[in-house]
Amino acid sequence: MTAPVSLSIAEIAAALGAEAMGDTALRIIRASEPHAAGPQDLALAMDPKYASGLAKGGALAALLWRGADWQALGLKAAIYAPRGRLAMAGLSRMLDAGPQIAAGVHPMALVDPTAQIGGGSAIGPFVTIGAGVIIGARARIASHVSIAEGTQIGDDALIAQGARIGARVVIGHRAMVQMGAVIGSDGLSFVTPEKSGVEEIRETLGQREVILPQAWARIHSLGSVTIGDDVEIGANCAIDRGTIRDTTIGRGTKLDNLVHIGHNVQIGMDCMICGQVGIAGSARIGNRVVLAGQCGVNDNIFIGDDVICGGATKVFTNVPAGRVMLGYPAVKMENHIEIQKALRRLPRLAAKVAKIAGDTELSPNSD
Repeated sequence: MTAPVSLSIAEIAAALGAEAMGDTALRIIRASEPHAAGPQDLALAMDPKYASGLAKGGALAALLWRGADWQALGLKAAIYAPRGRLAMAGLSRMLDAGPQIAAGVHPMALVDPTAQIGGGSAIGPFVTIGAGVIIGARARIASHVSIAEGTQIGDDALIAQGARIGARVVIGHRAMVQMGAVIGSDGLSFVTPEKSGVEEIRETLGQREVILPQAWARIHSLGSVTIGDDVEIGANCAIDRGTIRDTTIGRGTKLDNLVHIGHNVQIGMDCMICGQVGIAGSARIGNRVVLAGQCGVNDNIFIGDDVICGGATKVFTNVPAGRVMLGYPAVKMENHIEIQKALRRLPRLAAKVAKIAGDTELSPNSD
């Protein structure tokens, strides 16, 4: 079993670009909530509301809010960071050893002789690597991963347990693919010999003429998936290969668990795609877009740079850059708020209208 990471307060502060006070030689092996912290833990107390938790726990050192009196809090050392959650990002990276995968290729892995494995890589048991695959330097491939023919994976990438990567997928440097993700599955692309019911109602907005039996003919997925550097793919995500061109995900974009990306979708750089988002085929997403949980994006539309869509927003039409969208169907945030206010007023309005109508019916002057 791998020994836990041990870091001094001075080492942590230097890595975070933060200020350290007290006994900076003190060493810690874990981060902890203040009330549960022990003497080898760094208590995370970046707000005064956590001060009472420090008194309940046994931490000797803490990551504190600016201006906190570390000595009055009974600590032997403290780290002050101007932006607490950013400091947490750096600290968690330092303390996370990741999955334990022995260096080299495990004897129970199956690697095609034409595959190229970069120096310093670690390939776990029950991994299958197909013909012509290229694995970058220091990549880590955990157990039960399958990587199909022609795929390329960059340097320092991590592919976690049970991920499935299809043929000719390209994954950039330092990418992270979590457990159970599927990258490069076929897209949902079918056509009928005659105009389908779906095509008809898109033209008529719901009016149907004659409903006929229809069979679906598969349009095969000839493209693949290209994923940029520093991308993270959450657990059980499904990313479809393109029909002709590749489905693409830009550098630095992060996908939460259970995200579905349809065929031919293009996602820009540094986007944040949260859990249970579904993006339909051939949609284009700009840079730095945030799609909160359970958002849905229609096929063949464009969402501009820096758009933010709140939870469960359903986007059916193009969205200009910089907009904040809410609702079903998606509208500008300020419009959505007014709509919700109006909806809450409807019962009172209906009661007033009913009363006026009743008074009019009883009035001797009514027609």
